[in-house]
Amino acid sequence: MRAAVSYDRGDVLTQKTVALCVMHVLYPEIAPYTQGVLLAPEGDLLYWEICGNPDGKPALVLHGGPGSGCSPWHRRLFDPSAYRVVLFDQRGCGRSSPHASDPRTALAGNRTANLVADIELLRRHLGIERWMVLGGSWGSVLALAYAQTHPDRVTGMILFGVATGRRIEYDWLFRGGVGILFPEQWERLRAAVPEAACDSEVVEAFQRRLNNADRMVRDPAALAWCTWESASLAWPPIHGLARRFADPAFRIAFARLVTHYVSNNGFLEDGILLRRADQLANIPGILINGRYDFQAPIGWTWELRRVWPRARIEVVDNAGHEASSERITRQLVRATDEFARFPAS
Repeated sequence: MRAAVSYDRGDVLTQKTVALCVMHVLYPEIAPYTQGVLLAPEGDLLYWEICGNPDGKPALVLHGGPGSGCSPWHRRLFDPSAYRVVLFDQRGCGRSSPHASDPRTALAGNRTANLVADIELLRRHLGIERWMVLGGSWGSVLALAYAQTHPDRVTGMILFGVATGRRIEYDWLFRGGVGILFPEQWERLRAAVPEAACDSEVVEAFQRRLNNADRMVRDPAALAWCTWESASLAWPPIHGLARRFADPAFRIAFARLVTHYVSNNGFLEDGILLRRADQLANIPGILINGRYDFQAPIGWTWELRRVWPRARIEVVDNAGHEASSERITRQLVRATDEFARFPAS
C-alpha cells in the first residue's frame, strides 16, 4: 500500500525530491491484466488496457492534451484492490493509430463528438454497465461532454485542472490572455510565427506549420508550441521545456492535436457544457484545482460548481496545473479512495 508523506509549504524541493514524494503518495506500480485495440467507425485503432481488480468498481481515465495519451502514472491513482481501471489513448496519440506525429494522418474525424462515441463504444465492448470517470484538463472537458451525453452511465466524476471548453478559455491560454503573466514566453511564441498579424491568428499560423510536409518547418513549430505550454504548466513556473515534451514525435502529435482542437474551439458550441449541467444532477463530482493554475484558472471551476450542486471543489494551495505534482496527486488519490467506498450502482 501507499506510504504517507508530507512537507512544509516553505520547503524548497528539487525535482528529484518532488518525484520521490509523488512516488510515496501514489499506489504501487501495476501492469494491465488485459489490453487490446478497438476499431473506431472512421478506421482509427484505439489502444485500451485494464488494470486492478477484475471484479472491482469500474473507472475510466480520460487523459488531457488533447494528445497526451495515458501513462503508468494514471494507473497508480487508484487502489488496485478496489477498482477495475480502464485507460485508453484517444484518437491520434499514445499507442493508438494512425498517429498524429505522421503528417499524413488526417485529423478531420478527430473531434469531440467522435471521442464521446469512442468512449461509449469502448464501454459496450468491455461489457461495463456504469463507471466512474476521471479526467484532467482537456480530459475534464471530454468527461463533461460524455457525462452529459450518457448521464445514466456515469457513477461519479473526478476532474482536475478543470476546463469547460469555452471560447474564453481557449483565448486565455492560446490567444494571448495568459501572456500578460508570461510576456517573454508569449513574445517568443509570436516570434515563431511572424506571419500571424495578431494574437488571434497565432493558433492557425502554428496549425499550418505543424501540418507542413517539410519536417524542417514542423519540428521547430512543435518545439516552440510545447515550450509555450511548458511556461504556465507548473507552480512555481519552470523555465524551458517540460520533461513531458522531450520526445520530438510526442511534441508533433501533441501540438497538431491541440491546435486542431483549439482552432475549432473544441468542436463545442460555446458554453454548452455549462448550460447542459442539469444533466449532471444525479452525478456526484469532486473538482480539484491548483490555486496557481494558470492554464485552467480556479474561477472556471467555481463557475462549473455553481451549476453542478452535487460537485464539490478541492482547492490545492501552492499548486499549478501540473497534475503529477505531489499536492495535486495527493488530492486525486484521496478522491479515488473516497469514491471507492461507494457501490458502483
